[in-house]
Amino acid sequence: MKLRNQIKCQDGFTMSIQASSYHYCRPRNDQGPYTHVEVGFPSQAEPLLMPYAEDKSDPTGTVYCCVPREVVEAVVLKHDSVALKELT
Repeated sequence: MKLRNQIKCQDGFTMSIQASSYHYCRPRNDQGPYTHVEVGFPSQAEPLLMPYAEDKSDPTGTVYCCVPREVVEAVVLKHDSVALKELT
């Protein structure tokens, strides 16, 4: 399993985006392509991610399960359109 580095946006927002057989993603395998990914530990609460939060009371200290790729892209575009290149 290879972990990816956090996405760092120009406005300072960061979050982890992971997908493998060990993460909350779809499909849950090591090959993809992934339609849903696991997001973790954003640097600030992000309303677009909250429906997927494992622990809604701790938005920066939790993981977000099976977040649709389109939602992840929308979050990245909101904070920094340049960082979107890192998702591919």
